[in-house]
Amino acid sequence: MPKVSRDTTTQGGDYGVVVDRSEAFDDYTVDFLTFREDVDHRPLLKGLPDDRCQCPHWGYVFRGELTFHFADHDEVYHEGDAFYAPAGHVPLHTEPGSEYLQISPSDELSRTNEVIMKNFEAMGEGH
Repeated sequence: MPKVSRDTTTQGGDYGVVVDRSEAFDDYTVDFLTFREDVDHRPLLKGLPDDRCQCPHWGYVFRGELTFHFADHDEVYHEGDAFYAPAGHVPLHTEPGSEYLQISPSDELSRTNEVIMKNFEAMGEGH
């Protein structure tokens, strides 16, 4: 059975405000995310349907706190929480220093990440 840890991932990168270490297994991607700063994902999701993440995620918070906004409510996840975030969410707040594991369907994640990276690069050009 395949396995991965933060230290054995072969994909991802350091994007300044966030470090994403990832590995793909069949149809799923495992991400170990570390946030150095609070990131409002709303501008990064522009262009996706309803400007919301369309990829479901299952995860576990190792350290810190994160908030996902849904159409009708917010969910706050703390250290030690396991979570499921269905499609249609927006990560609004991630406490600096937060670390969490996220497991996502690879196809949906790839489509979402394409839009995020395009918006991230465009934001960098404006500064």
